[in-house]
Amino acid sequence: MSQPLFSGEEWSYDTIQRIHDAVAEVAVGELGLSIYPNQIEIITAEQMLDAYASTGMPIFYQHWSFGKHFSRHETLYRKGMMGLAYEIVINSNPCISYVMEGNTAMMQTLVIAHAAFGHNHFFKNNQTFREFTDPAGILDYLKFAKAYIADCEEKHGEAAVERVLDAAHALQPNGVHRSGKRRKLDLLAEEARQRDRRAHEARIHNELWRTLPARGPRSKPEDARNMAAQRLGLPEENILFFLERHAPRLAPWQREILRITRLIGHYLHPQRLTKVMNEGCATYTHYRVMERLHETGRIGDGAFLEFLGSHTNVVAQPGFDQPGYSGLNPYALGFAMMRDIERVATKPTDEDRAWMPDIAGRGDPMEILKDIWANYRDDSFIAQYLSPRLMRELKLFSIEDDPDEKELVVNAIHDERGYRRLRRSLARRYDISETDPMLEVVSVDLLGDRRLVLEHKALEGRVLAAGPARKTLQYVADLWGYDVEMSEIDAASGKALAEHQVRPSHPFGA
Repeated sequence: MSQPLFSGEEWSYDTIQRIHDAVAEVAVGELGLSIYPNQIEIITAEQMLDAYASTGMPIFYQHWSFGKHFSRHETLYRKGMMGLAYEIVINSNPCISYVMEGNTAMMQTLVIAHAAFGHNHFFKNNQTFREFTDPAGILDYLKFAKAYIADCEEKHGEAAVERVLDAAHALQPNGVHRSGKRRKLDLLAEEARQRDRRAHEARIHNELWRTLPARGPRSKPEDARNMAAQRLGLPEENILFFLERHAPRLAPWQREILRITRLIGHYLHPQRLTKVMNEGCATYTHYRVMERLHETGRIGDGAFLEFLGSHTNVVAQPGFDQPGYSGLNPYALGFAMMRDIERVATKPTDEDRAWMPDIAGRGDPMEILKDIWANYRDDSFIAQYLSPRLMRELKLFSIEDDPDEKELVVNAIHDERGYRRLRRSLARRYDISETDPMLEVVSVDLLGDRRLVLEHKALEGRVLAAGPARKTLQYVADLWGYDVEMSEIDAASGKALAEHQVRPSHPFGA
């Protein structure tokens, strides 16, 4: 048995170092996790509120919305209507974990295991994060972004910069290359390339608009549309990218702000795709580490009981008819699935062998879990590894809520067909191609009034709410500088469902 890492609730910086080293011995030495170097930062409650307000990033530019979020969170916190996270972790290299100074020694152990090793391993090894992010470059890029926007405010005025940021933030969900045009993010080179890129793109941009086809008998509308599609790379799903590159009236500094916002949104995008897996990985890791530290005497019985109380609160799943229910708790679902995969790997039933033959009875659950953590995201993870037994334990069911019917219909019960339908239905809730509207720029009228045409492929006939759609299109029109229209098309039948047309009210310009 080893000596306890601490006694009581108090801790010092030497205690934090001992805790980190002990957790590393288990997480890396025994569980085989692969992590970025760790940087642990101790912060106050006010600093944690500030991190909440600015998407959790350690360095960020200024915007009025961050102050609004800070004021709201601070008011709720001071009134006791919300708590604060025990930690925030940054996907960077080194991996930065912010932990609250008010945490007890046990809680510091828990959050270091959870964030500095669980999340850290997931960030480093998951394929989605590897495709979308650049941990080595993000901190330097955030410094560049903050300085660049501050310089723009000094040169062009805070109000002018704020207008661009408002529009960019509104369009940020439509600023990600989801499909084949995506390329590896290289943030380290962005600042160095900024000046050359702006000069080059200005030449390309000017050439495009100088070489519009002249009106005449040989200039057919379909030819102009084909030329626009070819030169502008249409259709284009990344609307911020399209506007940054091709909006006729934007000044170089406005384009750069769009690019900054787009790249940061691109960097944060994997968080949306892997919430259940990421939290499940971190929660499973902290549970295994804390168990092992207790077994070896490095934390005592009292501290372990304190841990179990905190852990139970984190993974609690309120029933749908209980106060506080807001859907499935990603910590609860993620941790339950990781423990269930461990069970299937070591003690499978005949049902498990039928449903998950690739992992049932294989043993060594950590190797199986590390492979899953590396190669899946939430939708594919749930579709592949949510077992019938866990569906029963979590009391999951699926309902059909048809607005034209007076009653809800339970369309999946606990039988083989129901399990498959339920698993597909839950996986779709985490698939952004199902939950996020798919908008594309499909055409530009280069011959005439430069009207920009967007298209929304409506799944199952679900059209956008008219008010929010019009507000978002207004930002597009102001950035583009000319009229914008959007058609909503049923994805299955191709039938037109709705049309929206917006004229620029206060167009941006050089």
